[in-house]
Amino acid sequence: MKRYIHHIQLLACMALLCLQACSDSFLELKPRGTDLESNYYRNRQEAYNGLVAIYDVVGFQSGSYTTKILATSAASDDHYAGGGGAADLPNLQAWSNYTINPAVGPQEDLWRKGYMGVSRANILLEKLPDIPMDENEKARFAAESKFLRAYFYFDLIRFFKNIPLIDHPLVGDEIYEVVQATPEEIYAFIEQDLNEAIPNLPITVSATSEAGRTSQGTARALLGKVYLQQEKFGPAAQQFAEVNGTPGQTSQYGYRLLSNYGELFNVSNKFNSESIFEISFTNTSVGDWGCIECTEGNVLNILVGPRNYNGSAGAPDYVSGWSFLPVTPNLFDAIHYDPRNSHTVINMDSLQSNGIASYEAGYMNTGFFLEKYAGRESNRWTGAGTPELNFPQNIYDIRLADTYLLEAEALVRGGGDLGRAASLLNAVRSRVGLGPVAATMDNIKRERRLELAGEGHRWFDLVRWGDAASALGGRGFVTGRHEILPIPLQEMDNTKIEQSREYGGTK
Repeated sequence: MKRYIHHIQLLACMALLCLQACSDSFLELKPRGTDLESNYYRNRQEAYNGLVAIYDVVGFQSGSYTTKILATSAASDDHYAGGGGAADLPNLQAWSNYTINPAVGPQEDLWRKGYMGVSRANILLEKLPDIPMDENEKARFAAESKFLRAYFYFDLIRFFKNIPLIDHPLVGDEIYEVVQATPEEIYAFIEQDLNEAIPNLPITVSATSEAGRTSQGTARALLGKVYLQQEKFGPAAQQFAEVNGTPGQTSQYGYRLLSNYGELFNVSNKFNSESIFEISFTNTSVGDWGCIECTEGNVLNILVGPRNYNGSAGAPDYVSGWSFLPVTPNLFDAIHYDPRNSHTVINMDSLQSNGIASYEAGYMNTGFFLEKYAGRESNRWTGAGTPELNFPQNIYDIRLADTYLLEAEALVRGGGDLGRAASLLNAVRSRVGLGPVAATMDNIKRERRLELAGEGHRWFDLVRWGDAASALGGRGFVTGRHEILPIPLQEMDNTKIEQSREYGGTK
């Protein structure tokens, strides 16, 4: 833990309001910023800056390009890692082909992100009681901090299983004494944070002045996911029902399925009625190669585009990308005749064979690329900074079709109202012109794959359903090992943290 529980530079970042553009300095035993930090949280504005600093970690992109959506997609049966070769982003390759081990894989970046977010939330929650500001707004700030802490812990517990539970800023030698909690303790803490947060969050937030902030609906959606992960099907369905309302209608939180599926991925259609929790990016952050972590642009857009793309007049205006996350033939076969295909998959082989565009086949090339997040010339930034690092497309972390299908799953698996489950499932299908089907787990699984392809859910779904071995066994997935990631080696250096048994440890 000593590497990633940070204090330094946070305040300098907040003072400049360039929070993502500041790298975190990972722990000296007595951080140089400690005294400054103790004097920082003096008023409402400084508390707000601290809250922004927590939100900022949600969109964290490491210097090695690791993000949750990139890593989990490469590990799923919908994508290969791809790129320029077998050594291109080796940590990503290792998870994609299941040669992952404690020394090689994306675990360091994912652990780092999670505990960076937890640390920032803990700092603000400790400081808030003494800050002179409106008490109602203070309660909202605390609720948002607890939601975000729960959000980071939910990713951490799903990725690693055996993790420390840290609920306050660590001081001095505490860093070396941290031990891992049981998964049951972590889940109980997440549930407590979310249940305490919900009453003090607004029903809705303004899509203009407060876009991206947490509402009661956001917290209930996450709580539903937490319950479902633990197979608490009744409570999960109850939370999702609060979020979803009547299928196909506008819910109490203002959520409604968009009528046009393709509009979900229109770069300008940010924070629309289907968005429940959205990661915000901009093309004006002037990020450059000197600090990839500093950019607030979406790096996924350059990562997934076809390599050396060259289109003729009238061809799609894709940016020449780096050919990561090529779509697998298995996904292409599943989605090819589905109405969502054209909004999900770029068929470069078809474009090339018809003389419309050309490209260079990258590593593990299939000819199919991810349409949803491929960068476009029309969105390329031409101002200061590096264009490849400054794409503005937002990413959905939770959207309404996701929670519709999760509620349907909770109802079917928990023996709930199958009529409502069918209404939820078929509302998602009807939106793209498909007819109704029965509410069965096979139909729900198929719908989640086609509806949410490329959005970072598939690996979590396969593990939750117990289907990962059958879907990924040919890639090297081993049951009882690869459902989690190894604990990063650095976290066990001079600490009490132990490696998980799945990777040769004792925990």
